[in-house]
Amino acid sequence: MLVDGRVVLVDEVGEQTGWADKATIHSASTPLHLAFSCYLFDAEGRVLVTRRALAKRTWPGVWTNSFCGHPAPGEPMIDAIERHAQCELGVAIDDIREALPDFRYTATDASGVVENEICPVYVARARGPILANPDEVAEWEWLDPAELIAVVDGTPRLVSPWSALQVPLMRGVLLEMGGVA
Repeated sequence: MLVDGRVVLVDEVGEQTGWADKATIHSASTPLHLAFSCYLFDAEGRVLVTRRALAKRTWPGVWTNSFCGHPAPGEPMIDAIERHAQCELGVAIDDIREALPDFRYTATDASGVVENEICPVYVARARGPILANPDEVAEWEWLDPAELIAVVDGTPRLVSPWSALQVPLMRGVLLEMGGVA
C-alpha cells in the first residue's frame, strides 16, 4: 500500500503543477490541490456517513461523506480511493464510479484553515464490514440516501461544507445507488 505524505498541486484547470507536503499544505492560504470524496453504499443500498475524529486538524467531529483523501503524486485516483477506504474504514470496495467529475470547493474551518480543492466525487460499494480507524473516524452510520438528502436539504450546517455542496448535486446518483431511482 502506497503511503505518501505529499499532495498534488494543480492549476485552475486541474493540471498538475507540483506537489507539497500534506502536513504543511492546509493553512490560511492553502494552494489549490487535488483531492477526492467518496460515498460508500452497502448491499442494502444504504449510504455510509462518518463523523470525523476529534483529533482531526480540520472539521473535527463533523459528520461528512464516507471518506475523503488525496492521491499521492503519480498515484491513479482509483488506487488512492481504494487505499483510503482501507486505511480509514478498513474495508475493500468495488464498483467505483465518478459521480461529480468537476467538483471544486473552497471552505474555511473555524480554526482558519482553508480547504482549496479540485475534488471529484465518487460512489462505490463496500465489500465487507466497516472497521473504522479511530484516528480518522469517531463514529459512523448507514443511512437511507433519502434520509441523507433530507438532512442536508434541511440543515446543511450539520455536515461538512463539501458534503453540504455535494449532496444536492448528486441527489439522483445517491437515490440510484440506494435502489430508489
